[in-house]
Amino acid sequence: MSAGVEPRTREHERLAERHGDHVGWRRWGPYVAERSWGTVREDYGPHGAAWDYFPHDVARSKAYRWGEDGLAGICDRYQLLVFALALWNERDPILKERLFGLVPSEANHGEDVKEYYFYLDNLPTHAYMKWLYKYPQRPYPYSQLIEENRRRQAGGGPEYELLDTGIFDDDRYFDVFAEYAKVGPEDIVIRVSVHNRGPEAAPIQVLPHLWFRNTWAWGEREKPEPVIQEGESGPAYRSLVADDGPAEPLRNLPFAYRLGPRHLYVEDGAELLFTDNETNAPRLYGSWARSRKPYVKDAFHRFVVDGEAGAVSPERRGTKTCARLRAVVPARGAVQFRLRLTDRPVTDPLSIVDRVLSERQAEADEFYSSIHPAGASEDERLIQRQALAGMLWSKQIYLFDVNLWLDGDDPRWPPPANRPSIRNTHWRHLNSMRVLSMPDKWEYPWFAAWDLAFHTPVLAIIDPALAKDQLWLLLFEQFQHPSGQIPAYEWEFSDLNPPVHAWAVWRVYNMDRIRSGRPDREFLEKCFHKLLMNFAWWVNKVDRAGNNVFEGGFLGLDNITVIDRSEPLPAGAVLEQSDATGWMGMFCLNLMRIALELAKENRAYEALATKFFQHYIYVGAAMKKMGSRNHRLWDEEDGFFYDVLTYPDGSFERFRVRSLVGLIPLYAVERLEDRWIEPFAEFEANLHWFLENKKRIVQDVVHVVRRDGQYTHVCAIVNEVQMKGMLRRVLDPEEFLSPWGLRSLSRYHLTHPFRFGDREVGYEPAEARERIKGGNS
Repeated sequence: MSAGVEPRTREHERLAERHGDHVGWRRWGPYVAERSWGTVREDYGPHGAAWDYFPHDVARSKAYRWGEDGLAGICDRYQLLVFALALWNERDPILKERLFGLVPSEANHGEDVKEYYFYLDNLPTHAYMKWLYKYPQRPYPYSQLIEENRRRQAGGGPEYELLDTGIFDDDRYFDVFAEYAKVGPEDIVIRVSVHNRGPEAAPIQVLPHLWFRNTWAWGEREKPEPVIQEGESGPAYRSLVADDGPAEPLRNLPFAYRLGPRHLYVEDGAELLFTDNETNAPRLYGSWARSRKPYVKDAFHRFVVDGEAGAVSPERRGTKTCARLRAVVPARGAVQFRLRLTDRPVTDPLSIVDRVLSERQAEADEFYSSIHPAGASEDERLIQRQALAGMLWSKQIYLFDVNLWLDGDDPRWPPPANRPSIRNTHWRHLNSMRVLSMPDKWEYPWFAAWDLAFHTPVLAIIDPALAKDQLWLLLFEQFQHPSGQIPAYEWEFSDLNPPVHAWAVWRVYNMDRIRSGRPDREFLEKCFHKLLMNFAWWVNKVDRAGNNVFEGGFLGLDNITVIDRSEPLPAGAVLEQSDATGWMGMFCLNLMRIALELAKENRAYEALATKFFQHYIYVGAAMKKMGSRNHRLWDEEDGFFYDVLTYPDGSFERFRVRSLVGLIPLYAVERLEDRWIEPFAEFEANLHWFLENKKRIVQDVVHVVRRDGQYTHVCAIVNEVQMKGMLRRVLDPEEFLSPWGLRSLSRYHLTHPFRFGDREVGYEPAEARERIKGGNS
């Protein structure tokens, strides 16, 4: 693709039609989580133990408060109405309505999904999507996975995977493909293809679910409910009609959001089942408890698997429905089921399904052909396409009103009195109804600030507008704290993630500028002002000693150090961190570059560029010089950066752990060429004054390179000799360089573990011995 020349595929035309994400082509998408159980949002217990309060076994029976989950799920922008698949092989003990995995107390490394599913294709407008799930024909070994992993955990053995159970032996499994294609923004055709990979015919039940998120059962007054009921039938189809008209509009929106009637068409022969998306209170709390409604969330499981005829509603209406489709799939054969979800009645609704899917798939081919680099091989094109599909499938609506969560919905049923002391008590302003890019919709179905920042340059390859929106979301007032802090993740919004947001803003701005030929200065400027608040928060909060060395805490690298960096240290100790300080040096340089870009049209920004250049120098110098301290982070003998634990009496201990923590300072790098800075007279004068008058601190972190009569000032915390020394370690197979990329912890620690008191960190290839934190996880 040529710079400044936008391709004009059909998908690019759809992207250009954007009218906001609550209408138009983006209104419907894969915004459904793959796991809502075990999340902080759904935890209303007294101990903050989200996994224990709401486990997988409860999920089929308890209505979610903050968002739904499902297999290959899609929903509208605010998740009023959800469509997802459920499966039954006629042998499993429960319906396969959601993906299963182990919680941290059961697995050997935190959250661990025990299923095999694949994101095969997706377009930015979700006009075409394809998903694959490998469904065993033998009974799914829920208990076996839990018990064997617990046994191995106690004995230090390797992780026990689903493949290890033998459940896929002899290819006795189904490949279940789900494909979606949009006829228009409000009209979606669906095809479910089930391939029997095994040597014998096998039964399958496919139960597409259509249901309303429960928005009515919370609070002290009864609210009207939406309804789904049976619609018209034809020679080759049956239908369901979902209508949100009777329900109240969603709260916290400046407009009345309505879907209107939605028609789900399924093939004739489907058995339509009805219930309500309500909690089964007797199952969860005992026979004394009463459910709000007689027909509850787990009705289809009880009807289909347990044969309980009275579990489903005879009134043939409710807030949760499904179409039960059954087939015996021949050995090595396949069956297909076709559906259509649309905003209007349609005659002969299923006749166009295959044609529309074929057309949208061809448009996806055209779109990605315009994206792939010239000269990419077929394998490289497939890898890039599926990677980008994975990013698009990982968009999820994140519903969370922290103030309401802390106080509770209903004064008659208040949350535990200690709730404000558990987590997030200082984040009452955070109120999300946004579609966000998730680290993983099962293992991490909540946004994480630095993960999202790294997602955006990838998303900008295919959808720059989405990338810019994602970056802005964490900076606008319903997310960013009034203090300037950017929320980390729901387990503790006050934890610190690396300050990479400015890097992502600058990167996405330039990608978009090069692609379109139009710099989006409004985006850059509004982000810059909010990033100034974030920078001030870091300087005032995280540099407690005021010496330009930072104690960033968690920072995402808790898994390669000897202590839990999120927890306070005893005896008033402070951990001065190489990575936190290195990240801040990079933050300074990112903001300097943004300020210079903005100064092209507003000279007032030159002063801010000067401020961040000088602040970078102070940060870099503090890492290598003692200054007012009796220690430094740079170790001249080892040629490496280490964290330093300092005590109130002035004593200190250097944590000689060679890990990514010590490599992060290399990220703080920038170059200033004479021809670049010449137009900025004030900045240039300030630069040269500082270089001349602050030589003692400048000489180690700003290096002058002359080439072809031009000077370049290279900002780097290490000089050439130190850089080469660090790179020797990085490229040494006995240290950081593995056959598969860089290790996060040097292999040196395999035989030289670092010990601190009774704690130890050593090199652990592949699986870690620690379930959540520690080792080379």
